[in-house]
Amino acid sequence: MSIQEQNESGMQRGLKNRHIQMIALGGAIGTGLFYGSAETIRLAGPSITLSYLIGGLVIFFIMRMLGEMSVDEPVSGSFSHYAYKYWGEFPGFLSGWNYWFNYIIVSMAELTVVGIYINYWFPTFPQWLSALIFLVLITMANLVSVKLYGEFEFWFAIIKVVAILGMIIFGIMLIFTGINGQATGFSNLWIHGGFLPNGLGGLILSLVVVMFSFGGIELIGITAGEAENPKKTIPKAINQVMWRILIFYVGALSVMMMIFPWNMVGMDGSPFVQIFSKMGIPAAAAILNVVVLTAALSVYNSGIYSNGRMLYSLSKQGNAPKLFSKLNKRGIPVAGVLASSALTLVAVILNYLIPGKVFMYLISIAIIAAIINWTMIIITNLKFRRAKGKDADKLEFKTPLHPYSNYFAFAFLIMIVVLMTTMKDMKMAVYILPLWLFILWVGFKIKKTMGNQENV
Repeated sequence: MSIQEQNESGMQRGLKNRHIQMIALGGAIGTGLFYGSAETIRLAGPSITLSYLIGGLVIFFIMRMLGEMSVDEPVSGSFSHYAYKYWGEFPGFLSGWNYWFNYIIVSMAELTVVGIYINYWFPTFPQWLSALIFLVLITMANLVSVKLYGEFEFWFAIIKVVAILGMIIFGIMLIFTGINGQATGFSNLWIHGGFLPNGLGGLILSLVVVMFSFGGIELIGITAGEAENPKKTIPKAINQVMWRILIFYVGALSVMMMIFPWNMVGMDGSPFVQIFSKMGIPAAAAILNVVVLTAALSVYNSGIYSNGRMLYSLSKQGNAPKLFSKLNKRGIPVAGVLASSALTLVAVILNYLIPGKVFMYLISIAIIAAIINWTMIIITNLKFRRAKGKDADKLEFKTPLHPYSNYFAFAFLIMIVVLMTTMKDMKMAVYILPLWLFILWVGFKIKKTMGNQENV
């Protein structure tokens, strides 16, 4: 199918294999690694590598569940569509609006750290103004074409990949040769309080922030409706998630923990930039700051893209105003993109009112919203399999260890929610959870009532 050819919904299948691969990578490498890892380092110390391995395994199972459904039925809107079809009207309504809300919050978090990174070069430049400038630029790019979005994401991800690989290689050189002939060796992994400086409790608590790092990786499923060959590209992208996590998270953080004492990493910027800056390598620190800025913009770019498509899917289901189901000549849901972008302006306002305190509040809410998304994927996949019956054996891209992997992932997410109640910056989000679900239920009831009145 050519790039210009459209699928039956009117959206253009303009995302090539290289775009899908890099979108998947962009979802896995973002602010959670480059900035959020400062909090996980504080909690887990050198054992942060174990945290990402455990969290990565859970995410891999969830991604395979989503991939199983996306390959069988590649549509825009992804798990909202599957929840609607295989579970019911309210689950479809809930999962779609919650995903949209989740990425609005993630987009706000990305805009927040953009200001922090810009302050590395321009300490007095207002964080809110940085956020506003990049909000406008990324929104404009998303209004041009899906192919341009794919190109943006492709090059954003290339920069991240090259930089992280370069950083790992440079770090390994420091471990064995050091600066001025003094090798750092491996001792930083245990001489500052041990490999588990805060015990098993610190490792377990770090899993909460680790899961934020993986929020948005389910974007692979959202791209299914605009992928040229989803039955080939989606499985390939999902299967590569695991080794990406091993290389880019575990590999990069292992090297960082070896070349620099974990207890000297602060919260006033990216740990990667801080480490090279404090080691007296300002050029490397400056280059890495460009990379972490690019990473934040990459995730924000994906946020605007996916939110526009989710509103489009919700509108097609009758769960959002009809305005959002309209596409322009280039197959872009302009109203959805603009509405989502406008809402992320709240981040600009928050950065203006309470600079420096916004990030942790936002990620706590984003984690809860992500957990709802992942839970919906897990349960919907179980119902999807049940609906398939005997035909489940014919599925092209099966979830490993089904249904036990579903139960394992579900139990893990429950543990994360319980852990959040013990953390000062996180517990508020857990208390908001029932209120948010109630708001969605009320919204669904209002939608049903209005729909019934129109049919009278």
